[in-house]
Order: sequence, then structure tokens, then C-alpha cells
Amino acid sequence: MKLIKNIQSIAKEVLRQEADALHSLVELIDDEFESCVHLILHSGGRVVISGVGKSAIVGQKIVATLNSTGTPALFMHAADAIHGDLGMIQASDVVLVISKSGDTAEIKVLVPLLKRTGVQMIAMVSNRDSYLARNCGHVLHAFAPAEADPLNLAPTTSTSVAMALGDALAICLLEARGFTSDDFAKYHPGGSLGKRLYLKICDIYPHNALPVVHENAGLQEIILEMTSKRLGATAVQDDEGGMAGIITDGDLRRMLKQFNGNDMLGLRARQIMTATPISVGPDEYAVKALELMQAKSITQVVVAEHGRVLGFVHLHDLLREGLV
Repeated sequence: MKLIKNIQSIAKEVLRQEADALHSLVELIDDEFESCVHLILHSGGRVVISGVGKSAIVGQKIVATLNSTGTPALFMHAADAIHGDLGMIQASDVVLVISKSGDTAEIKVLVPLLKRTGVQMIAMVSNRDSYLARNCGHVLHAFAPAEADPLNLAPTTSTSVAMALGDALAICLLEARGFTSDDFAKYHPGGSLGKRLYLKICDIYPHNALPVVHENAGLQEIILEMTSKRLGATAVQDDEGGMAGIITDGDLRRMLKQFNGNDMLGLRARQIMTATPISVGPDEYAVKALELMQAKSITQVVVAEHGRVLGFVHLHDLLREGLV
């Protein structure tokens, strides 16, 4: 096995070459790119992406990105197309064929078959003079001057360029459709990302105990309530059942420093509590509670609505849900 002494320099050169190709790609975004966006946006159908080899893998990734950002898409392998998969194409679809050279044997077989269906075709290709580019109505110029390997053979720079161009296409379509974070949540319900977008306070607080004392409650009652409910805090209510404040274990520690001995025994909840505590509404997203806790360096917030305490959300709840 050959001993490589300049591994770091090789890696840096690969990244430089790919970065340079992506930078050059910016200058290739033109009216033709814009027309492709409008074509897909107004087609009324799906984007069917096809390719072979590494281009097929890139195509599958672009399909996944399009689907998750509001543009219906599916993948059709160029080799499988001639064995029945052409049947998945509908008249309103737009077919995007990815190929670096645009002159491979599979592409030359596929393109005439696609043209027979009458669908609109887009070529994503490095060589604008290729068979594929000449036979498609639209061209996305994914120009890659050279691959990053010393033999200029392994698909590296070209796949990075094609992937990035696919991302640009997907995001332009997202913007044009007015795709929102709520839409994104519909397509990404799993994992912590999904929960950040759909999990609400009302999904969490009903599972927690609700520690609450009257504003005239004494110290023993306050401590017992906080201890039994195990949230490190208790809400304080007035005579009408409205939220008067909150007492946390931090409030108790500060009280112990301020008073001593029998002076504490006569204290009431209203003298210890923090009035107008930080609170969230039940219909707010759970990530809002997380942001408040992080900003204020606290471990729980009160859930309240119309001046009444409904419950608590603790940092442990958000940890358990994977939001932290």
C-alpha cells in the first residue's frame, strides 16, 4: 500500500476544486434556469428525475428534497425506464434527466422514448453540446470543469455541482409556492426537527402535576406542595382562582438568606412569590417554552390562559421530547 504523506493537502485541494466549481455555477444561473422553475411550477404534474450511475444517486437526493419542500417528485432509473417504468410518466409531468456528459448509451436510448410521450424535458448536464442537451427543450447547465481526482474520472466535482443546482431549483420552487414552516412540518413529522415545528404546549403540560397554593398559604404548605409535585415550583392563586404569581425553589433559597428562625414561620405565599411570572399559552409551540427557558436561565414555565394557571412545562419535558 502506498504511503501518503500529504493527506491534508490533498483533502484541501479537493474541497477547493469543488468550491471553485460551485462558485462558478453562480454565474450560470440565467433566464434558462428561471424558465425551468416556471415550467415545473405551472406544469400541474410531478417532476420525474432520471439518470444512471452517480447521476441516479444525485437524482434520488433531489427527488427527496423536492418532495420535502412541496414539489411532488419521483425517481425513474434510466435503465429501468425501457423495461416498463416509463408507464409512471403522466402527460402533465416534467422529466429532468441528469447526466454529466449527456452522451451515455442509456441516455441515448431513453431520450427518444421520452420524446414520444410528449412530456416537457429538462437536461441537467455539464456539456451543453451533448446529445441530451440538444434533445431537451430546456437545459440546466451543471458545468464541472474537472473532477477532483487526479485521473479526472471519479464523479466528485460534477456530482457536487449537480446536487447544488438541484438544491437551488428546489428552494426557488419552495419560495414560489409560498411554502411555510407549517407546510414543512406536515412532511417532516418525525424526529426533533418535526417536533420543533408541530409540538405544542398543550401536548405536554396535561401530563404533569399542577402544584398550586393560595396566596395566603404558609411556608409548610408551600414546601409540601412543591415537594409532592416534584416540579421545583408552585403557582400561586388569588381568591378568584387567578394567577397571582409563582414560587420556585430559587425563591425559597433567597428567602432563607433574607430571614432566619421564627421570622419565616409567619411568611405567606404572596410575600415570597414572583408576581407576573414568565408564562406561555397552551396553543404556543413547545419550542417557544424552550427559547424562554434558555433566555431567562430557568427550568420551568407556567402555562396560563386568560389569567388562570393550567399547568407547567419543565425543561425535562423538552429534553424527553428531543427538543434540546
